[in-house]
Amino acid sequence: MDIFRANRNAVVTGTSAGIGAELARALAPKLDCLVVVARRVERLLELRNELQSRYPALKIVVEAADLAEPEAVRRFLEHIRPLDIDILVNNAGLGESELFESSPWDRIHHIVEVNIVALLQLTHSLLPAMIKRGHGAILNIGSGAGYAAMPNAAVYTASKHFVRAFTESLRAQLTGTGIIVSEAAPGPVESEFDQVAGIEGGAIPGQSVLRITAKACAADIVRRFERGSPVIFPGRNYRWLMKAQPLLPRRALAKQLAKAARELRRERNDSTGRTETA
Repeated sequence: MDIFRANRNAVVTGTSAGIGAELARALAPKLDCLVVVARRVERLLELRNELQSRYPALKIVVEAADLAEPEAVRRFLEHIRPLDIDILVNNAGLGESELFESSPWDRIHHIVEVNIVALLQLTHSLLPAMIKRGHGAILNIGSGAGYAAMPNAAVYTASKHFVRAFTESLRAQLTGTGIIVSEAAPGPVESEFDQVAGIEGGAIPGQSVLRITAKACAADIVRRFERGSPVIFPGRNYRWLMKAQPLLPRRALAKQLAKAARELRRERNDSTGRTETA
């Protein structure tokens, strides 16, 4: 299977840095038109200039939009409607590193708006035309967190569980329509995501053997997406870990998570001078 034979016009969200920018670079030589969208327009312009110099025949459209705002998403969709988009890459996402009750509501709301609502809004708008044409492809960037739990990222983890379930259900629903739906669930990746989320050293400390660059991550994702793989775990070591995860005892995992949560709460209490009462 080669999804890029029939599908040549793509949107990639969250392309100002990290995996999103590298996905744009990996997809560029396979496309006729590439739409890049993020909040930081100066980063998008730099990316456009870079890709235009390498692929002069590629049409590149820059769209600055804050996907945490549904109205901004609506305006963005109106701008790109004439382009006949047949590949949607829902990459934009926000993370966190905080106990749920301590996380500011604005942050929680932003995570839900970007990781869930914008993904649904974009997919719901672009999918009908794909079905009418009889071809198309959707790639949702989830996370290994969508297959586990993280005591310091309850909302982020829940959002990625949503992405996992939505992608799996949508793929089944679209069987026979000519639309390919895949989920990529990266693990530890060297990118700006951890810094923005407030995660020093990454979300999984001490597991550097699993960590890969954003470039390697994107290359692996695009290679497997091109084949129509339903679920993509980029990186060899990480892929083996995720395949073995269902074999691990859930009770042992729950105990490990509870221990990590207690340590996080203790560290936070020590830093604020609070004490536990129970």
